[in-house]
Amino acid sequence: MTPRHAILPLALMLACGSTSALASQRGFDVRDMVALDRVSSPTLSPDGRRVVFAKRVLDVAANKAATALWIEDLMARDAAPPKRLTPEGWNVNSPAFSPDGKAVYFLSAKSGSSQLYSIPAGGGTPKQLTAFSADVGGFRLSPDGKRVAINLETFAECKADLACSQKKLDERGKQKNSGMVFDRIFIRHWDAWNDGRLNRLFVTTLGDKPATTATLVSGDVHGDVPSRPFGDSSEYTWAPDGQSLVFSARIADAKEPTSTNFDLYRVNADGTGAAKNLTAANPAWDTGATFSADGKTLYYRAMKRPGFEADRFGLMELDLASGKLREIAPKWDRSADDITLANEGKTIYTTATDMGEHPLFAVDIATGEAKRLVGDGSISAIDLAGPTLALTRNSLKTGDVLYTTSADATAPLRAITQTTSERLPDVSFGNFEQFSFKGWNGDTVHGFVVKPWNFVEGQTYPVAFLIHGGPQGSFGNGWSYRWNPQTYAGQGYAVVMIDFHGSTGYGQAFTDAISQHWGDRPLEDLQKGWAAALQKFSFLDGDRACALGASYGGFMVNWIAGNWNEPWKCLVSHDGVFDQRMMGFATEELWFTEWEQGGTAIDKASNYEKFNPVNHVADWRVPMLVVHGQQDFRIPVEQGIGAFTALQRQGIESQFLYFPDENHWVLKPANSVQWHDTVNAWLKKHIGQ
Repeated sequence: MTPRHAILPLALMLACGSTSALASQRGFDVRDMVALDRVSSPTLSPDGRRVVFAKRVLDVAANKAATALWIEDLMARDAAPPKRLTPEGWNVNSPAFSPDGKAVYFLSAKSGSSQLYSIPAGGGTPKQLTAFSADVGGFRLSPDGKRVAINLETFAECKADLACSQKKLDERGKQKNSGMVFDRIFIRHWDAWNDGRLNRLFVTTLGDKPATTATLVSGDVHGDVPSRPFGDSSEYTWAPDGQSLVFSARIADAKEPTSTNFDLYRVNADGTGAAKNLTAANPAWDTGATFSADGKTLYYRAMKRPGFEADRFGLMELDLASGKLREIAPKWDRSADDITLANEGKTIYTTATDMGEHPLFAVDIATGEAKRLVGDGSISAIDLAGPTLALTRNSLKTGDVLYTTSADATAPLRAITQTTSERLPDVSFGNFEQFSFKGWNGDTVHGFVVKPWNFVEGQTYPVAFLIHGGPQGSFGNGWSYRWNPQTYAGQGYAVVMIDFHGSTGYGQAFTDAISQHWGDRPLEDLQKGWAAALQKFSFLDGDRACALGASYGGFMVNWIAGNWNEPWKCLVSHDGVFDQRMMGFATEELWFTEWEQGGTAIDKASNYEKFNPVNHVADWRVPMLVVHGQQDFRIPVEQGIGAFTALQRQGIESQFLYFPDENHWVLKPANSVQWHDTVNAWLKKHIGQ
């Protein structure tokens, strides 16, 4: 890490108006973004004295990133910077302290497959703890540290026989034919085809030699534990006495692609007996179980409406002896993230999207009162132990920074890692401002404007008008490595972002408003937001503007191409829906389209046609860049090809950027650079800079 005092000479020169210092400043570039070290996974020792975190570093030449664990003694008198804990050449993830705080556990593929390791907290040589034939996808240590719950991909018919699963994979690899026969959906999910394996939960004992056998504990629950494609070990947890576990699962059957019914199951840690469904009464999503210290109460998050993935997650309290259930904060109109118990079980710490930010909240379990603990940006992760709270926070001006504070968050935040500005002292970032206006139905709608890095009062600047995806999402005060407003501000553009109806963080009714209204209510918000921004911010050049969006944002770009194309000199549609009705048949998670359109593409065909961009291609006229990834099974690549074909057949200036190795997101560093270079060249051609 660069010492903080290293930036003081630059700050002094700027304060004095030094010409050479000003000349050294530049805008933020995609190459800066992909090369930045990324901090994540704050993990405290049980006594709260030490914090471990993961730091990802990119090898630009190799186009690969590696992650190491670093450790900081928060009580050390010399206030030394963090030290690297895991050895050079190791790529690791998922840190966890042992119950006694003497060791740190993590996953690594150093042996050739992902397995569990430990390393002394004071430093030393890693020790391999598992050697399974399958990759260890995640883990949770038992309360006494003698056993570990792990999730492995196995074939259900093999039950607990890991060798059976490996044999089936080996036999498939020897087959000369490559055809696959399916008799139900999912046939594919996110970016992977279904090969018959499930994520399944096992328990094994830790010993002197690496474990090679484990007990299947999720056996009679036929579903992925954790869920696909984004589930992790937060979806299962140990009871305090170590005798049982609770996990969240959705049954993997013919109804799975149309269902959001995840239930919580309790199982014996020794694999005996049947799983007990604790939430069978709720047909919607239940997840994120956390036990009270005495094991008598289970806290978790639950939705109420089946089939709606963006429903509000409420905080629930279940008395395990009586079965009595109550919602803790029914009047708190926000959707809760993961649960951390504080104040000896009297308070829940959780994050939630709120008014364009993602703060940390404290929710009183007895009264349901919720209050902000830490805001001013977006909290991405927290951990709590002893007297210490650790968290990572980002904003529109910096990637995640690791901070520590007192357990009640009343002490000043102490930065353990650097901000993006400290890592890039020669880069200037665009300042930002939130604004509001009256949108659809007279409701207050919010947005953000980001100034170009080289902003000068009295000048006007071309505009990148960014439209977020989801559609139940938000472009607010947070950092992104994919759609980052500073990469546009760094090219000299102003940026406008509107949290239209459907966005999260403004109450569930606001989020609900977009369902079956993809093309009218949010469009009205975007139109009124654009007008309000032009009126409020005189530096926006409304005659030089391009609209860009991905996923739902890509749909909206395709929609406005035929329904609101007047303001735009160019458009960028990334992984956007082009034909709503075909989307209803070709996407994998059918619950999404069927909720959003009010039914299936068979029974409610007219709903799919109501806001269907393909029906308005005759009105397209604005130059458009279309981007799509081959491995995008959420919005299949044919949607992008269709949009490009519509443009080409009408002689409209257009380009198609195709990634054969990317999914719904562009993740590979070199591909990200190509994406940004292509988009920026498109903008420069049509609006200058």
